[in-house]
Amino acid sequence: MIKTITPSVLKHKLAALLIGALLTCWLPALFSQESMLCMGRHWSEDEANLKMKEFRSSWDNLESWESRAGIIRQGIIHGMQLEKMPVIEGRFNAVIHHRREMDGYVVENIAIESFPGFWITGNLYTPLQPKEKNPAVLSPHGHAADKRFSPDVQIRSAALARMGAIVFAYDMVGYGESHQVNHKMPIALLLQTYNSRRVLEYLLSRNDVDPGRIGMTGGSGGGTQTFMLTAIDDRIAVSAPVVQVSAHFFGGCICESGMPVHKSDHHQTNNVEIAALCAPRPLLLISNGADWTRNTPRIEYPYIQQVYALYDAENRVENVHLPLEKHDYGPSKRSAAYNFLGHYLGLNMGALPYDNGYSEEFVTILEPDQLRVFDEDHPLPEDVLQGDEAVMEQLGFHP
Repeated sequence: MIKTITPSVLKHKLAALLIGALLTCWLPALFSQESMLCMGRHWSEDEANLKMKEFRSSWDNLESWESRAGIIRQGIIHGMQLEKMPVIEGRFNAVIHHRREMDGYVVENIAIESFPGFWITGNLYTPLQPKEKNPAVLSPHGHAADKRFSPDVQIRSAALARMGAIVFAYDMVGYGESHQVNHKMPIALLLQTYNSRRVLEYLLSRNDVDPGRIGMTGGSGGGTQTFMLTAIDDRIAVSAPVVQVSAHFFGGCICESGMPVHKSDHHQTNNVEIAALCAPRPLLLISNGADWTRNTPRIEYPYIQQVYALYDAENRVENVHLPLEKHDYGPSKRSAAYNFLGHYLGLNMGALPYDNGYSEEFVTILEPDQLRVFDEDHPLPEDVLQGDEAVMEQLGFHP
């Protein structure tokens, strides 16, 4: 007996076959990608302690460490798919305005084009009396909607400028004036790292910047941006990630751990080893007693010290641990950064008022509207990319 298949049944059978085929093709890749993500408190503190011992057993000299370091570095680059991003020589199309001369420093509003149609917004802090060649500092910030405008970011940027540095404080994607995408877009980690590299390249393009004296410092999510860029770009000469380097915590936001930069089918690492890729360049870890950096003096710092010992550079890595403090980039943490960056970048330490501690009272805290780049007189260009999908499609990522 021949069984008749109605058009309706045939339609459903074909749909089932199609869905089955798609799942067969896509699900393994999807699950493989997700299985490589290490997010938030991926390990317990006890598990992380054992993992650090496991990592340490994988190298015993400079050659074996550098072999592992190469795998970790490539894991970052491939995991965030950095090779997909456009290679651009110059072409920053910088918008700079509202120059304000303050007590020992200058503040300007700045935007540079990261890639065609996408802008990086920020503020440029420079010495009031700059030299022919000056050190420069990248100043990314952590998670808060208007963090670039906050007093702590303004203070540290102004203080470093008064000490002689050209400082570029810039927005996280999706925060501040970076309204072209949402912060938790799928490729936020990639976009932020690429933006940081473009800020670096902008600073290097300036005639008044010494290319051999480039520093970077940020707190929390800005700390993640600091050690990520330092790990893959040796043009960062001095690095100071604040309250973020942890053996067990991989970053709680998609912009830090939403792409597989910590694990692949042939390696596993964490942010401690990524920070250690700074070696033998100067590195400062600032930690505290109330967040995921509470174990830094006992777990994270000793591991990194052993890496620096391979280069006979133990003197170039430091840890300032503040067990009575919490998760911030507050005055004592800033003071530690001033000393460290001042020493290794050759800044004028005497430029900051000091009396049993640094005084930051010379800094004028500006209102957010005073620090915004795009306004009625300086509108955002009409040809900008708008929305996560538009930006991703422009870059060859299809959501």
